[in-house]
Amino acid sequence: MPGPYSVKFDYNVAIMMRDGTTTFADVFRPDVSGSVPALLQRTPYNKSAGMNRTGTLDAITAAMHGYAVVIQDVRGRYASDGVFYTFVNEIDDGFDSVEWVASQSWCNGKVGMYGVSYVGATQWLAAKSGAPSLAAIVPGVTASDYHEGWAWQGGAFELGFNLSWSMGALTEANWGNLSRRLHLTDDDRERVIKAKDNLNEGFLHLPMSEMPHLKGELAPYYYDWLAHPENDEYWKAVSIEESHSNISVPAYNFGGWHDIFLGGTIRNFTRMQELGATNEARRGQRLTIGPWVHGGSPPSVSGEHNFGTRAAGASIDLAGEMLRYYDHWLRDEDNGVADEQPVRIFVEGENVWRYEDEWPLSRAETVNYYLHSRGNANTLNGNGALSTAAPSGEESPDVYAYNPLLPVPTLGGGLCCDPAFMASGVYDQRPVEGREDVLVYSTLPLEVDMEVTGPITVTLFASSSAHDTDFTGKLVDVHPDGYARNLTDGIIRARYRNPNQPPSLPQPGQVYEYTIDLWANSNLFLKGHQIRLEISSSNFPRFDRNTNTGEEIGSDTEFVSALQHVFHTDEYPSHVKLPVVPRE
Repeated sequence: MPGPYSVKFDYNVAIMMRDGTTTFADVFRPDVSGSVPALLQRTPYNKSAGMNRTGTLDAITAAMHGYAVVIQDVRGRYASDGVFYTFVNEIDDGFDSVEWVASQSWCNGKVGMYGVSYVGATQWLAAKSGAPSLAAIVPGVTASDYHEGWAWQGGAFELGFNLSWSMGALTEANWGNLSRRLHLTDDDRERVIKAKDNLNEGFLHLPMSEMPHLKGELAPYYYDWLAHPENDEYWKAVSIEESHSNISVPAYNFGGWHDIFLGGTIRNFTRMQELGATNEARRGQRLTIGPWVHGGSPPSVSGEHNFGTRAAGASIDLAGEMLRYYDHWLRDEDNGVADEQPVRIFVEGENVWRYEDEWPLSRAETVNYYLHSRGNANTLNGNGALSTAAPSGEESPDVYAYNPLLPVPTLGGGLCCDPAFMASGVYDQRPVEGREDVLVYSTLPLEVDMEVTGPITVTLFASSSAHDTDFTGKLVDVHPDGYARNLTDGIIRARYRNPNQPPSLPQPGQVYEYTIDLWANSNLFLKGHQIRLEISSSNFPRFDRNTNTGEEIGSDTEFVSALQHVFHTDEYPSHVKLPVVPRE
């Protein structure tokens, strides 16, 4: 379909949901006779904001290319009527919105969707609805499950994200809509703004369930997330993973190695390739992962680290790749999309893009790197070591005290949504590695380059003096000058150490096996660099502080300190599993 075309624009077009709620959308259309395929963005972040018109995919560019572009405020947000509550309305509303677009005279009946983060969730939830006119989606930096990997991770509450997102983007930013419905005053808004500008006070508030600033119908979902720490029916009703086998929509998934939803982005791809309801859905899955933090227009800089010009989304023409994908699935164009390798990854360290036939890579060899020490791995100046040699004999355990009143501070990583309090991405980890409650295990400087690409997990044998506690892990690339570049990290809450089982509080002093999922990364550890693993018990405020009491999460007001023992012996060989890719 030749172009470019001039563009027509319609503002605040009404779209009614099945329950009578009216939502509103802005529509960009090519000035052509007849009908064209359409692209729908369902957003809680203001349909008329510049970032939603030009960020992930420029609406005018897409319309000039021959697509009708519909950007809709989801219910209860900005211009739209109704009450917003995260996730639960996006299934039926997604179905209704897709089919409304498909029924318009200017649409040829084929609809694609696009957007990032929660706007990725609205795509997957529409796909879960089975909307028959939905032909393809492009979800970026988004999750596969809204319990594990969104509100919770490894049994810990994702406090930094949950509170900053709820306070800022979901409440203060939507104040006009909320104030009309709830009859709020200027004083009410000032209280929310003051709380938003002092998030550290909110992070520290106990009990977490009584944090006052979002009460009174401002954000009831925040308290509901906290009240559902386990994967119960509250979460299963909106889980994408529960429905992968029923979803028949091809998806171009993109994410970032330093994104808060990396794990879910990968799982949507791998599970849809395996379980998707149709051959088209399975073979139509694509995955692109860059060295990116959370956002829709990925830059080349992550935190304080510059991965180079070619690392940016614009350098690989990410938006153009989306349009090529739509051209194939919505226009049936034979443009090579069906034949290209499905996976594209950015290899950090080497700082290059590479296409792959699969994820994870079958040629990667899982190598265990074992923890060692002479009983004093505390701080980067301790005697912790990491090697492929399994422990022999009885090495002394490493011991540290975890005091919830003095948690290890978050320093980069996969974060969202207020950089003033939690800056995401890559940062030098030496400030936290200087703490006595951080165990540091490093290899000797590498004699040759070594690529690690794929899923990464830590198997930890540990005991605690407490009735519950957390263990954290972080993989780090140490440069010859000592710069410690974080790659990926994770956490496990002791009571949730047994996957898919009811919570079980540990017995104080008893050794248990803990698996810490660090999700994934692709990194070339260069000759002369060191591989480092950090072990501790907190990463705050990214994750809530474990009070160590064993009481109900979110309701506790008391803390106790915990004495932690990490073992590395014949019987308890603690290690990190690294997927090592052979190089010629």
